[in-house]
Amino acid sequence: MKLGTFGRAALLAGGAFAAAAVAQTGGTAPANPLNIPGGNVQFFGTDDPSVRKATAIVNGDVITGTDVDHRLALIVLANGGKVPADELPRLRAQVLRNLVDESLQIQAAAASEIKVEPRDIDNYYQQYAKNFQRSTKDFSAYLRTQGSSEASIKRQIHGEIAWSRLLRREIEPFVAVGEEEVRSVIERLNAAKGTQEYRIGEIFVSATPETAAETRANAQRIVDQVRRGASFLAYARQFSEASTAAVGGDLGWVRAEQLPEPLSEAARVLRVGQVSDPIAIPGGFSIIAVQDTRQVLTADPRDAVLSLKQLSVTFPKGATRQQMEPKVVQLAQTAQAMGGCGRAEEAAARIGAEVVSSDQTRARDLPPALQEMLLKLNVGQATTPFGTVEDGVRVLVLCGRDDPDVTNGPSFDQVYARMEEERVNRRAQRYLRDLRRDAVVDYR
Repeated sequence: MKLGTFGRAALLAGGAFAAAAVAQTGGTAPANPLNIPGGNVQFFGTDDPSVRKATAIVNGDVITGTDVDHRLALIVLANGGKVPADELPRLRAQVLRNLVDESLQIQAAAASEIKVEPRDIDNYYQQYAKNFQRSTKDFSAYLRTQGSSEASIKRQIHGEIAWSRLLRREIEPFVAVGEEEVRSVIERLNAAKGTQEYRIGEIFVSATPETAAETRANAQRIVDQVRRGASFLAYARQFSEASTAAVGGDLGWVRAEQLPEPLSEAARVLRVGQVSDPIAIPGGFSIIAVQDTRQVLTADPRDAVLSLKQLSVTFPKGATRQQMEPKVVQLAQTAQAMGGCGRAEEAAARIGAEVVSSDQTRARDLPPALQEMLLKLNVGQATTPFGTVEDGVRVLVLCGRDDPDVTNGPSFDQVYARMEEERVNRRAQRYLRDLRRDAVVDYR
């Protein structure tokens, strides 16, 4: 994993020699420190290292073709099964790179005697299954039908837990955030009351000057897939090299001024739901998605908690819009005339509709068009019918509304935690680069 004494001595000697050379040339570093010849470069041999191999051995640990296939299947699943055939080789290469990084992270944690117990992984896996509204047994069977496996998900979970614990031990204790720094941020937030704040998702991919063009092209392909309907959260988990990858790239609520200037400019012009093109920042490229907006330290009506009843009707398979129309009209008239939520069940029974209640729905969590409509309603009123032939048509009846209190802004602890996370993230990226540099990786 690490360079031996001789290797480190050679690096130090090389650095001293380079410094001496700079001094002798008047203090100006050579434009081409690697002394690569200009013009046409002649290659010897037939192997092209840019052609990615199917498998790899990382410091002795094997990544098999099956490992790659199962992880790739998760990305295809996140795209609704719709990935162009010519896109698969690039995705496969990226998956292999991710698995190499994952192996390095697990190995580094093990070298620091950090243990991840099977029960920790199993508990996390249960949460995955719940997100798909399945038991762990059903979820494992579902993954097999999609060409993936329980083992693939659990390996990723292992990597995330191990890396997180390693960072807590090796990096977090050495990251300092001063009390005055935190108070300064809070003062700026108070001064910015009423200005715009953004809920940002991020995908960060690292690049060197030599790999910048290829990395940008790969990042643009991710953007294209997300814009076609792929899950930003899934792509962030699989491809992002930021610490937020484990939470689907969620940066939380930030003001534009808190972001690096290129990201700040993009956040200001993107609308909710839009995704940026790859943005060059130091160390690589970022893709951001504006997931929501609000005003700093200002009560937002969309944070109101609504009590709702939903009335829905379904239609036989193959029904036409013309056949649906009488039932939809009846649903709308019934919802508007039933006199509020207290008679919802009785009214629904008369027209063969189903009723579902929800007392803790945040307006912000609903689709934008429904947010706007519901926030204009009085208690007892219903929305316009919405839905599809396949999924049924429904109306929402407003039964109650708890408006948000005016916020006093983030606490000292919240601001401190955010600043600490950003600094840990930067050091973690450098740490992973060091692991890659020192690793022995044999591609097969």
